[in-house]
Amino acid sequence: MTPAPFHAEVADGPPGGRALWLTTADGLRVRAGHWPGGNRGTVVIVPGRTECVEKYGLVAADMVAAGYHAVAIDVRGQGLADRLLPDPMIGHVGNFRDYFIDMQALLPLLADLPKPLFLLAHSMGGTIGLRALIEGFPIARAVFSSPMWGIRFAPGLAMIARGMAGAARVFGRGGTYAPGTGPVTYLLAVPFQGNTLTTDEATWNWMKHQVVAHPDLSLGGPSLNWLHAALNECRWLSHQPLPSLPVLTLLGTAEKIVDPAAIRSRMAAWPGGKLVLLPGAEHEVLMETPRLRGEAMRAVLDHFASV
Repeated sequence: MTPAPFHAEVADGPPGGRALWLTTADGLRVRAGHWPGGNRGTVVIVPGRTECVEKYGLVAADMVAAGYHAVAIDVRGQGLADRLLPDPMIGHVGNFRDYFIDMQALLPLLADLPKPLFLLAHSMGGTIGLRALIEGFPIARAVFSSPMWGIRFAPGLAMIARGMAGAARVFGRGGTYAPGTGPVTYLLAVPFQGNTLTTDEATWNWMKHQVVAHPDLSLGGPSLNWLHAALNECRWLSHQPLPSLPVLTLLGTAEKIVDPAAIRSRMAAWPGGKLVLLPGAEHEVLMETPRLRGEAMRAVLDHFASV
């Protein structure tokens, strides 16, 4: 582990934040952010697609204020981690299990931090996080925020998307942008009005400022191979036994990106699992209006405190 660049001025995290380079078992360089805190344990934050360590500075501040250390990761292909294609703006991965290899690279850092370990995973991070739990990552309690356990498509488009992504992989086109996407990151491609991430304009502008100030943190649309791998991973996860640990999932009632039906189904079957619905919240339930964000963070901290 060696020091890595860290844009503290846009993260707005607690004092003492730093970033480290980690090397994965397959030889890639990923980045971890660490904010030191108290002795109540360590919260491992797994961001969603296009996201980076700095985006979770405010969440880390809440964790540190409650007595926890916070660690976030730039998985392969995003943030300042190694990008996988000549066009660095394409969100790409070979296989979703590769992200678990990135999670394993965190273990030497986590070994020296307070226990127990808690998981806080958002969107694509929820896919990565559930795989990690299934594969035995040492987590005591987990929170999922709008987890990508299914992708929301318009009626009739799911089969078309799966077929197109599979064909692109077969014909060597898996590294091209998925239809309707391109190199411009979502925060810069659409206006606040009508966005599908948050109903809070101040938070939207804060997230946008991060990628304007540091374009190297931004990421465009996913590759067709990413889409193929994501659909396969969601299907694989749906057939796995649920890990036996306490789990809380947060879901906004205005969710438009991931599949709410898949989340409801998974949580209904999870022994001891709890689903909290946030009325009016969109995809970024941890980065919503102060009222909604406050409700979400209280639920997260109550869940961790009850270990």
